[in-house]
Amino acid sequence: MKSEEIVARTRAEVQRRLAGQGAGHGFDHVERVLVSARRIQRETGGDPFVIELAVLLHDVGDAKFHDGVERSGQFAREILNELDVDNAVIEKVVHIVDNVSFRKRSTAAALSLEGQVVQDADRLDALGAIGIVRTIEYGASVGQPFYVAGDPTAKSGFAHFGEKLFKLRDLMNTQAGRHMSRQREEFMRTFLNQFLAECGESQESPVADA
Repeated sequence: MKSEEIVARTRAEVQRRLAGQGAGHGFDHVERVLVSARRIQRETGGDPFVIELAVLLHDVGDAKFHDGVERSGQFAREILNELDVDNAVIEKVVHIVDNVSFRKRSTAAALSLEGQVVQDADRLDALGAIGIVRTIEYGASVGQPFYVAGDPTAKSGFAHFGEKLFKLRDLMNTQAGRHMSRQREEFMRTFLNQFLAECGESQESPVADA
């Protein structure tokens, strides 16, 4: 089977499995990560076949939808075995899928160049306009306010920017990822400063550029 057909069939299977899945990790997320990964790969290099498969499969068994157990690596192996993908490619893809997530950063094994491209693309989807929308959507889904007036450090979507999102640029692996993340971070800071200004708190709680 040609690589193009393997990618197409993997895409169709992942789309089927993620149908109706939300919380910022549905198939729309996968498609956006794929766009970013292709852009980074063009500047950075790496095997595009491995990168595309890893992007498509990186959230196929997300723990949030499997009783807290991360199963993406297991599902990736099963899907690629069914497509008779070369075992060396499967191992490269599964290694990426098993070590790419933000929550595993303290225990993850070192990533290949392909893995670094996938990780940067995945992290980029938490930034910029999409990152703002995902933060608001997640907060709404769990009943968490976006902002607590007078207390920007209270548990909220607003606080999430400082707790996680504004740290992502320094965690990027590639020059292309760092450049793209800076642009998106600047947009988020502009948005938050405008939000605070409209709340009458712009002077007390500015969101300064890092």
